[in-house]
Amino acid sequence: MKKKNRAELEPSSTSRKRPRNNDPEPGSEPESENAVDNSDSLTLEENFTFSDTLVALRMMRAQFPHIEKISVQPFILRSQLYSSIRDRTQVDRELESLRRDKVLRIFKLNTGQDDHAVMFLDDYMNQIDRVVKRMEEKKHDLTVFEWFKTHVLQSKLDTSIGHQELFSLLSSGGKVKEELISRLINAGLLTRQLIDQDMYWFSIPNIGSVLKGLSQGRKELLSFLNRRKYKEILLAPLERKRLRLSPLDMRFHLRDLIGSGHLKTVQTPSGLMVRVAKD
Repeated sequence: MKKKNRAELEPSSTSRKRPRNNDPEPGSEPESENAVDNSDSLTLEENFTFSDTLVALRMMRAQFPHIEKISVQPFILRSQLYSSIRDRTQVDRELESLRRDKVLRIFKLNTGQDDHAVMFLDDYMNQIDRVVKRMEEKKHDLTVFEWFKTHVLQSKLDTSIGHQELFSLLSSGGKVKEELISRLINAGLLTRQLIDQDMYWFSIPNIGSVLKGLSQGRKELLSFLNRRKYKEILLAPLERKRLRLSPLDMRFHLRDLIGSGHLKTVQTPSGLMVRVAKD
């Protein structure tokens, strides 16, 4: 009996055959809100490309994997949008418009690469509320979190903020002490920049272990494909496999690596083929 290679990707325990009736064409864009609601039942090949950034964001938000024991609201990587909308300039332009309209926020991720996450503003506010609820047990004064939501997030839409500007905006709520800013840092809402200690990145609480899984999952998937004879595999069977080192699902990683240019897709008679991009 052939011994199973430990590095081999596992088949997903949740994969199952789906009825063929009324399936959309591969790569077609869902045309209604119901399509977003039912998006989790669609394969990646069935909703691979979109013409509108907001539709793509809503679909990917609905498909964000459930992660056990980690309380983090759904987020989308900018690279994932690049994989699904051919015009990257369009993506950047529409993201900027949605950011200015306070529909979403963009975060620089601490992955060692030029990664940015997109989170709907309502989800981010819910994430903050969850953090505050957990901190209530420690009997701290939590008014600084309301100041942060009301005076900082509503005024400062960039990915970063300087210490003086942060201090000034928080002062609109009341008297600010350094310990209150430290409380925001400890809660995971701000991260000091390494190159300038007077600058902070806005950040997503509880995302640390997810980012570790993101980096490990990238390496695992690329390693799997590089070991194959032609460094390629059909998208459909690959999507059903499960990564060992990441809490994020295969669909999440495929969109990311395709959008970042590490992988590419080729249409074949058998369906979309995923292939390692040549250097």
